[in-house]
Amino acid sequence: MNQPSVNQPLQDSHKRRINYLRLSVTDRCNLRCSYCMPAEGLPFFDREDLLTRTEIMTIARLAVGMGIRKIRVTGGEPLVRPDIVDLLHELGHLPDLERLVLTTNGLRLGKLAPQLKEAGVSGANISIDSLNADLYSKITRGGELNQCLEGIDAAIAAGLRTKINVVVMNGVNDHEAADFVEFVRTRPISVRFIEYMPTRGKDEGQNDGKSLTLPTAQLLERLNRETPMEPIVRTDGFNMAGPARNFRVPGAVGSVGVISPVSCNFCDDCNRIRITSTGLARGCLFHDTGLDLKPWLRAGDEAGLIEALRRVVDDKPSGHQLDTDDGPDIVPMSQLGG
Repeated sequence: MNQPSVNQPLQDSHKRRINYLRLSVTDRCNLRCSYCMPAEGLPFFDREDLLTRTEIMTIARLAVGMGIRKIRVTGGEPLVRPDIVDLLHELGHLPDLERLVLTTNGLRLGKLAPQLKEAGVSGANISIDSLNADLYSKITRGGELNQCLEGIDAAIAAGLRTKINVVVMNGVNDHEAADFVEFVRTRPISVRFIEYMPTRGKDEGQNDGKSLTLPTAQLLERLNRETPMEPIVRTDGFNMAGPARNFRVPGAVGSVGVISPVSCNFCDDCNRIRITSTGLARGCLFHDTGLDLKPWLRAGDEAGLIEALRRVVDDKPSGHQLDTDDGPDIVPMSQLGG
């Protein structure tokens, strides 16, 4: 089938250009991270409700034809999907797609990193919230730190552009920030400190999820007291780097980035839409509106799909409201592809 022609760049009603698709391929995960899901986990979607590989490829092909230039594959944990390598290979060979990247917990990267590189994946963001084995196990509810570290090493060895994502939680792992800076001092990777987003409500003894949010300004002040850092000017194309502000660490091979969804709202520059593993298209992770694409997919109506995707872009909200009292109470991150 032919690609739809791009008559004009995708642009939402707030004049933001949309060129980035976050595409969830499964709600399954081999961890139960405390900020992502409750301790007992979440009920899995019925398999017949999940998008097939053919359906995922149809969405991706049409989206690229409409002007999407970067696709990030997410989950759940995308590497637990049985056909993930074949799916990534198909995605990686889409004409006009400039960048295919992956967000993963890294536990299966030790085995799969070379295959991912060969499939066309250019980079991996690896979630690791502690360098202490016991704390890592507590946050992930049973994960093994060494397995994640092996995945990071495998990604670097395979030639994947590697970033590590650290969700900074006040009073939980914020004391390790300097350790993560040291971790990238000799490794060609970036550590990105992400503000905790209060989307789980009361959780495991926390009176208020907001108490876990450490403003990025405070974190940077701490880090700069020990090692002054220099801002890095973004030069890799129109908003393709996402919302991170990046810094160079003197004498370090790697770099530091910060993502501040709460204290430094970056919605004015948001360039993304997302599609869940069940085919729900959303303009924002933190708004409970979305459009189910399955009726058009399963009717083979590609013209209808294109119009549906344009509608999602048109309806994209101006901001996430995390910094207001009207913000979301609970966001099932593993099901939405956070």
